[in-house]
Amino acid sequence: GREAAEHNVYISSDEQAVIDGTTPVTTVAEISHGPLALDLGTTYYWRVDEVNDAEITTTWQGDIWNFTTQEYFVIDDFEAYNDLNPDDPESNRIFLTWIGGDDQPANGSQVGNDTFPFAELTIINGGNQSMPLFYNKTGDTTFSEATMTLTSQRDWTFRGAEELSLWFRGYPATFSTFTEGPAGTYTMTARSDNIADPADSFHYVYKQLSGPGSIVVKVQSVTETSTSAKAGVMIRETLTPDSKYAMVFSRPDGATRFRRRAETAGESLNSVDNTLSVPHWVKLERDAAGLLTASHSMDGINFVPLDDASLGSSATVQMSTIVYVGLALSSNNPEETCTAVFSDVSTTGTVTGQWQSEDVGILSNDPEPMYVVLANSAGEPATVYHDDANAATTDVWTQWIIPLQKFADQGVNLTDVDSISIGLGDKDNLQPGGSGKVFIDDIGVGRSTP
Repeated sequence: GREAAEHNVYISSDEQAVIDGTTPVTTVAEISHGPLALDLGTTYYWRVDEVNDAEITTTWQGDIWNFTTQEYFVIDDFEAYNDLNPDDPESNRIFLTWIGGDDQPANGSQVGNDTFPFAELTIINGGNQSMPLFYNKTGDTTFSEATMTLTSQRDWTFRGAEELSLWFRGYPATFSTFTEGPAGTYTMTARSDNIADPADSFHYVYKQLSGPGSIVVKVQSVTETSTSAKAGVMIRETLTPDSKYAMVFSRPDGATRFRRRAETAGESLNSVDNTLSVPHWVKLERDAAGLLTASHSMDGINFVPLDDASLGSSATVQMSTIVYVGLALSSNNPEETCTAVFSDVSTTGTVTGQWQSEDVGILSNDPEPMYVVLANSAGEPATVYHDDANAATTDVWTQWIIPLQKFADQGVNLTDVDSISIGLGDKDNLQPGGSGKVFIDDIGVGRSTP
């Protein structure tokens, strides 16, 4: 106030001590007070009393206020990375700070996307970027781990820090299956988006076809996860989502369609007959010139062309000599699992190999545990695992808070942390496993607010 000669400032995490005036007081004659040494993740209470000994009333007591300090200081929020060429002085590519398994044959990790942008710009927890971390424990790789060596903020006891916090998410485990039983009858499941331009999402069970040939199947049933769920036969040039293809399929709403994509990542066209409910036979043929013809049958013997006066029952799709041929299923609803039953599968032409089962364009992760490793420049590192042994399949952003004492109990000096690693797999039982992709964001050290 205008009559104040000085101010008594009370500040404490103990509200009652501030109310009672028993917390240590600081007398200031300036209009500001600080900086203050405050702990992270703490609510502080404060009041300012106005003082003027020359007045009859020497002290005017102020109101009680409060504020809460930030919970975490940043270890890496992934916002500083860019895609600039290494010869640019401002270049800061994410995979040059977080080191994956490029030079470690047993380490199946890769940091960053294959092409620009290397950091993830869409699947983020906070800010504008997160770190894509690919894991691959197939073949000779037995673990997948990325490591950052700290160049600053190595004291993790700073301002009362007690926890390591990071956010992560992956993709769900696949819902796709393919089983035989009884002999000659196949049941498939899939949870996916659509088979449509410019890219597809479905489960595919296939062999390889060289040159001309055909495939026939009886679609016994397909569950209605969507009226446009699709179960049928397909010939496809590659297993990439945007590949050229042709497909004849049945839908739960009674439609049978001949769909094809003549150019990679191009438009898909449909020939439609809406009067052919399952169970029903569908057939797809390819001749030596690349002409694909769709037909159907009520009895599996007498096949007739799909009846579409506008787009017809045949189309030329130029593919490689060797293509994939098989059964395809799309739920056209990523929230529900579609089940289809097929029987009476037959092929003609040079068809080789056993049935192979693969998700095309369905983002999924193999279950793997996740861990964090802290290390000093000398001594043994310390590893802490997430409680969920299948953490890699967590498909929503999830905060993982680890008490720093868990690392200290294993011998890590928290006042001088040299590196942090994030990995997938079991470091105590190194062996091949699954593959997938997770995203990491907002790594911090501090203390969460009570």
